Amino acid sequence: MSTILTGRVTASAVTSLEPDHTLRDLDVRGFGVRRRQGPPSYFLQTRIKGRLRWITIGKHGSPWTPVTARKEAIRLLAHINDGGDPLHEKWEKRSAPTFADGASEFQDDHGAKLKPRTRTEYERIIARYIVPTLGKRRIADIDRADIATLHRQLAATPRMANLTVAVLSKILNWAEVQGLRPNNSNPCRLLKKYRERHRQRFLSSEEVSRLGDLLADLEQTGGEAPGVIAAIRLLLLTGARLSEILTLEWRYVDLQRAMIFLPDSKTGQKPIFLNRAAVELLQSIPRSPTNAFVIPGSGKTGHLINLQKPWSRIRRLAGIDDVRIHDLRHSFASIAASRGASLPLIGKLLGHSNAQTTQRYAHLVADPVRELNEAVGNELAAGLAGQRLDDRPKE
Repeated sequence: MSTILTGRVTASAVTSLEPDHTLRDLDVRGFGVRRRQGPPSYFLQTRIKGRLRWITIGKHGSPWTPVTARKEAIRLLAHINDGGDPLHEKWEKRSAPTFADGASEFQDDHGAKLKPRTRTEYERIIARYIVPTLGKRRIADIDRADIATLHRQLAATPRMANLTVAVLSKILNWAEVQGLRPNNSNPCRLLKKYRERHRQRFLSSEEVSRLGDLLADLEQTGGEAPGVIAAIRLLLLTGARLSEILTLEWRYVDLQRAMIFLPDSKTGQKPIFLNRAAVELLQSIPRSPTNAFVIPGSGKTGHLINLQKPWSRIRRLAGIDDVRIHDLRHSFASIAASRGASLPLIGKLLGHSNAQTTQRYAHLVADPVRELNEAVGNELAAGLAGQRLDDRPKE
């Protein structure tokens, strides 16, 4: 999540600004500078006709410096106070704004509201899939045929095809709000999505045992870093997402209440329940006075970044080559289902914000239901055959 700072926007402050940091100026209200991954960019955030709007002034460098950008922000504020609308005027100057123009403005305007990972994914999809196909088209002219063509081009990857259209739909909705398209003209709404095949791979009890034995051996021999082994165990014992474990800080862990309280996850604020095995594992992990993370990296202050390479080695040695890291989360859910947990309860354990996401485990939940149904049916069938239910031998 982007870090917001306050202070004077000076040359030294701008050049030392870290990625995903925003510096808001103390002198000119709404003026500031933001850096994503590339060079810093100056902006003005203010209300225009009652609506809070984001105006991009320009990237740091010729002609924009802290001095020239601050002067431009003051000029814009004065113009707005006189009833002007710089954003609307900017679009009016373009007789035919293209999709590429609109997508760029969308990322400046809407991107600040997204979480960093989501914003990065949006930028990747826009640059890789949408702009090459629709970039030169007028944003007002994009129609159902354009959407269908783009969707078909990605048919080999149904999930990416659907996700690309979802991002495109966001941009076109935004374009309507900006007055660049007629209201209710978004053609993405009528598109039938591809059916996505959710890959489901669960560890069997024998595979869990095999993985556990291997992790114990690697721990004894030093074959893998302690943080790698602890991370894999935590993923399996909690059903948490990879990013949630790798970025987990000790201040969010409450061992006394057997809970983890994440301030910000994929689905917002999220509690993670800790079973006794997970608590004991966390108690065994040494804490560093200089590192806030539960799974530290090789440096003094950061967390473990890449678990994919060590996991590739570990799964090969354990004979489970087709198991992805995310399948550890699926395995946690499958065991909960086999114990008779309902779909809402599984969703609660996994932190799903959408009940539809939990539906992939519906067939697993049905197994204990079938077993119970069979037992009840057998008992009632015996009664219908003339055997009194209370005379039957108890199991």
